[in-house]
Amino acid sequence: MESHEIFSALAIYPPVILRLDGRAFHRLTARCEKPFDTRFHAAMLGTCRRLLTGSGLNPVCAYTFSDEISLYCPVLPFGGRVEKLDSVGASYAASAFTLEYGVTEPLAFDARVIPVTPDYAVEYLAMRQREAWRNHINAYCQAALVSEGSTPRDAAVRLRGMGAAGMHDLMFARGVNLAETPAWQRRGTLLFHGRYQKEGFNPKSGERVTVERRTVIADEDLPLFSAPEGREYLLSRLGT
Repeated sequence: MESHEIFSALAIYPPVILRLDGRAFHRLTARCEKPFDTRFHAAMLGTCRRLLTGSGLNPVCAYTFSDEISLYCPVLPFGGRVEKLDSVGASYAASAFTLEYGVTEPLAFDARVIPVTPDYAVEYLAMRQREAWRNHINAYCQAALVSEGSTPRDAAVRLRGMGAAGMHDLMFARGVNLAETPAWQRRGTLLFHGRYQKEGFNPKSGERVTVERRTVIADEDLPLFSAPEGREYLLSRLGT
């Protein structure tokens, strides 16, 4: 029977980026606060933490905005088998988000594997950060127009073809400077493994000691990945 499993043996060498996207999340986010919902954002961060610590996929960091997650994996489980990486990544993300957000209906993520080098990973993440910015300005403008009486469809038609400068002016006329909105909305969030020190007690010596513990850090004040300082920042997080 295994001979009939299409692509089951297709494998890839690391490093890779495993990209996960919420499937048909517009139905879920229709009930969210606009333009950005902090509870939804917290659930996405919680999902990333679970992927970093419990999925078995071995990512060193996760970049997220909206309903999208990009995992950087320099070492791969399952012999690098693409079908396993995709299926485990998507199913684990869906389960984790269900727990984090408290969803009562089935939901799904899709997954794709992207072969990278460390340099291309930086370029890729810079591209996704640019998409985060586009998503951010569109979300603010869409919410503003709907709040003024437009239907979501009419707002989308009005914004179609409007450039970033036009959207910026639209919001500035309504008292919102898009360059001063929360950084996680504009540039996304990067989560990575870190360490912190904690005071403990040695029962053998009876002394108080300082111990080091591993944790996941969520950086919500990211630099521009396309800038030199952003590139250096990313390379340090990717372990290169």
